[in-house]
Amino acid sequence: MRSDPTKAPWALKASAWGVIAFLHVPLALIILYAFSAEDKSYVFPPPELTTRWFAVAWAREDVWAAIRLSFEVAAWSTAIALLLGTLAAAALARADFFGRDSISLLLVLPIALPGIITGIALRSAYGTLQIPFSFWTIVIGHATFCVVVIYNNAVARLRRLNPNLIEASMDLGADGFQTLRHIVLPQLGSALLAGALLAFALSFDEVIVTTFTAGQQTTLPIWMLQELIRPRQRPVTNVVAVVIIALTFLPILAAYWLTRSDEPGAR
Repeated sequence: MRSDPTKAPWALKASAWGVIAFLHVPLALIILYAFSAEDKSYVFPPPELTTRWFAVAWAREDVWAAIRLSFEVAAWSTAIALLLGTLAAAALARADFFGRDSISLLLVLPIALPGIITGIALRSAYGTLQIPFSFWTIVIGHATFCVVVIYNNAVARLRRLNPNLIEASMDLGADGFQTLRHIVLPQLGSALLAGALLAFALSFDEVIVTTFTAGQQTTLPIWMLQELIRPRQRPVTNVVAVVIIALTFLPILAAYWLTRSDEPGAR
């Protein structure tokens, strides 16, 4: 008798569910503790459930200030990454010249390096150039790895783009801008949008690079680290963590569906 190739062995299924539990049970606990009535430590199971910590977090101006700063940083970092990453991808996708692979490696290196190395390097550069810490030093720091996300998505899509479409457009009398608008961008749009959503999510909850580039400013992840050392603030921190999970989960899910819809056989 032959085994059904469409059915995975039970051990493989159990392993898959084990990995999912390993990844997501901690997130489920954070969500549970956000409703715990205990205000000093993590007690499982919670002695009582309550929603009052959501009202406390909602009323705190420092929470909203941190959220606004993180949102603005993520938006600007993503915008800069979209511009630079797309231009870099357009330059390297189809052109063949000496050193192209080395340049491509240098472009993806920032996301491969540990965040602490990138943070120290940026802090040293700011100090050497005598650039004071500000909103823009955080944006530049985040853009260094956001560019990589956009570049990887854009270059992969451009290499799959049929060159005959561009040639046909030019043969039919379209200029470079018209070809870009009507041929290239429609083909590239979902890849850029998926990359932008993922870059925004990465920037929104980034903490290591931010620590070295923020100065006295407090983004949401930095605020959470500061609050965790105060035992009575842990429930509020858990509520904010739930907000971060929601805000980062949605763009990552959207990016997943956008990239999945472009895979062969997905439609």
